[in-house]
Amino acid sequence: MSKHLLKFNVNGKDYALVVQSHERLLDVLRDRLGLKGTKEGCGTGDCGICGVLMDGKLVNSCLIFAIQARNKKITTIEGVGTAENLHPIQRALMKWNAAQCGYCIPAVILATKNLLDRNPNPTDDDIKQATSGILCRCTGYLKIFDAVKTAAAEMREAR
Repeated sequence: MSKHLLKFNVNGKDYALVVQSHERLLDVLRDRLGLKGTKEGCGTGDCGICGVLMDGKLVNSCLIFAIQARNKKITTIEGVGTAENLHPIQRALMKWNAAQCGYCIPAVILATKNLLDRNPNPTDDDIKQATSGILCRCTGYLKIFDAVKTAAAEMREAR
């Protein structure tokens, strides 16, 4: 197994790690950096639960080799809001009680952030498209859509 120097930025902090060529970004985030908010669902890229933003694009971290993140900017759920200062998306999900078990919510938040950063006034179809790769077995999605619209309105007002 070959080793590689991985330099990347995660949630605004620069890191330099030696990684094995076979290590997945998901495992480096969780096991090496302790960022447990990124979850593993299927491990095959079908469920979207492991979603993170890489240079502003939603990717399944279970399908990305860590070395592919070289010189990239990664955002995990830990980089979106804080307990003291929730992001509007987090507040809206709570307001609408849009999370039941919560396992998919980190990926939903990142997918929604990605959408709202590009489109401050999304349609229902835009929201469906943005969250379509994330499987949720609890909510039925409707409350999530309502929460996204609420967050979009709050973010537009703050601009």
